[in-house]
Amino acid sequence: MCTVVLLRRPGHAWPLVLGANRDEMAARPWRAPGRHWPDRPEVTAGLDELAGGSWLGLNDEGVIAAVMNREGALGPEAGRRSRGELVLEALDHADAAAAARALSALDAAAYRAFNLILADDRGAFWLKGTGGGRVAVAPVPEGVSMIASGELNDRAHPRIAAWLPSFEAAAAPDPAAGGWAAWEEMMAAGPPAGAPARAAMALAGRDGYGTLSGSLIALPAAGTAGPAWRFCAARPGTAPWQDVAL
Repeated sequence: MCTVVLLRRPGHAWPLVLGANRDEMAARPWRAPGRHWPDRPEVTAGLDELAGGSWLGLNDEGVIAAVMNREGALGPEAGRRSRGELVLEALDHADAAAAARALSALDAAAYRAFNLILADDRGAFWLKGTGGGRVAVAPVPEGVSMIASGELNDRAHPRIAAWLPSFEAAAAPDPAAGGWAAWEEMMAAGPPAGAPARAAMALAGRDGYGTLSGSLIALPAAGTAGPAWRFCAARPGTAPWQDVAL
C-alpha cells in the first residue's frame, strides 16, 4: 500500500512537489535511487533487485513515474509482467503527457492491478490498471492530491482520510531553501489517535511488511534550476533524509 502525495501549482517556481512512501515486504531486495540501468543512462530510480524494475524514478527530462499496487494485488503473479517495468517504460519519454499516451495503450491484463502516477513541471496523470481491459487515464488536478491502493483522493481510504487535510494545510516545501520539514514530518507519521494502523503514513513493520523508504521530489519551472530529490533509506522517522545525486 504505497502512497504518493502530489502538490501541483502551475506558474510557481517549483510547480510539482511529490512525496512517496514505499510499502513492501522487507525481504524483497532493493537499492536506493541511482543510475542503475546502462541502457537507460538518463534514468535515476530505485532498483527492485528481484524483478529489475523500479517503484519510483526520474529522468533527465524531468519526468517522474511512480507505481503502486492496487488493493488485493500485492506481489508478483505467474504469467504477468512486473509492474516495476511500467516506471522504466514511462521514463523513456520526454514529457508526462507523451508517457501517459503511450502507456494507456498497454494491455492492462499483462500486469496485476496498479496505480501509476506520471508527472512533470507541466502536468500530471493517474493511470489505472485493474488487471484486465484498457489502462484508464485521468489528469491529476491542481493543488494537493493523494493516492494509495485505491482511487485518487478517495477519502474512504483510511490513509487519505487521515492525511490529505494535513498536507493541504501544511506549509509547502521550499526546495531552494532546503525547507522540507513539514512534509518530512508527515511522511514519518503513524496513525492519528483512534485511527486504524493502515491510516499511518509510515507503516511500522509487521509480518515482514512495512514502509521501507521515503522520497520527496521537487521539479522546478523549465530553465530555472535542477530538480531536487530527498531520500530516506528506511521507514521515515527512523533514518535521516539525504539528497540524491542527480
